[in-house]
Amino acid sequence: MTLRFHPDEFLKYYRMSISSFDELLLRVKHRLQKKNTILRDSIPPEERLSVTLRYLATGTNFSSLHFDFLMGVSTIAKVVNETCMVVWDELQPTEMAPPTQENWLEIADGFYNITQFPNCVGAVDGKHIRLQCPKNSGTQYYNYKNFFSLVLMAICDSNYCFTIIDVGSFGKESDCNIFKQCPFGKKLYADKINFPQDKCLPGDEDGVAQPFVLIADEAFALNKHLLRPFPGRTLNDNRRIFNYRLSRARQKIECTFGILSNKWRVFHSTLLVTPDVAVSITKAACVLHNFVRRRDGFNFEDTVSCEMPDISERIGVGNASLNAKDIREYFAKYFNNPKHALSWQNKVLG
Repeated sequence: MTLRFHPDEFLKYYRMSISSFDELLLRVKHRLQKKNTILRDSIPPEERLSVTLRYLATGTNFSSLHFDFLMGVSTIAKVVNETCMVVWDELQPTEMAPPTQENWLEIADGFYNITQFPNCVGAVDGKHIRLQCPKNSGTQYYNYKNFFSLVLMAICDSNYCFTIIDVGSFGKESDCNIFKQCPFGKKLYADKINFPQDKCLPGDEDGVAQPFVLIADEAFALNKHLLRPFPGRTLNDNRRIFNYRLSRARQKIECTFGILSNKWRVFHSTLLVTPDVAVSITKAACVLHNFVRRRDGFNFEDTVSCEMPDISERIGVGNASLNAKDIREYFAKYFNNPKHALSWQNKVLG
């Protein structure tokens, strides 16, 4: 392969380094190897992986890849789907394993060191994956943004890596309903996640121990383990400061989605596949995102600048428990304490 003599061009072509590609090939090779027949030889695992990575990296349609790799269009479609499923099966146990209590603590340390939001074990949000209209689907996949999609619901850490994902919900569903109905969301609202024991916030050792929390936007339901902004436009200064601090940490998930889309540009266009195949493609791209980021770091071209969202203009949904409201108020009081305030946070009040 001539690209191997040009590492920079290899990185641009496959969206990963030569060493990462070789490691990935080694891990999936045994699952991608097919038997030769009397009529023809099978497609080698390296070529199957190359076709799939090129599809994910460019988002070009299968007809265009047909000319690049001299394969039939239907063959390419089958290769991409099979390879995506294999990549997910082989990488998920190591690159996106369910977090342990030690993992949650490491994630919380990362969020506090980078965003100064304590006891935070992840940021959660949903992303619409654009689809062509699925056959006989009615309006199930038609979302409020006026296109057809399925939803990627994801939780990320402070290093822009995915920790939990759920893919495949109908585009018309709201983020709150999707999260409540996904396996992780059901456990969270039933208080069955293996979060560490409640812990006092940094510098507040004489205060009340607080639970570890996810942070989300106002579309999600407030819970003792999930904090969202205070709703409304007429907030007092303490609440506005809290919303700023939460939004500052929550943009991690927005940036993670942006980095995912910029590296795997298949998400810049409409997926011309069935919903089941779109699910396989999305899961493979997410686990490859973690795989590559942990080995190759990041490239400037793949990054995205994330502007602070304006959360004061949107009204959230109510029905939060009193305990959850008390926890949010405690965090708000903590952020407004001069000992724990950021030097620039009051600028949001100007």
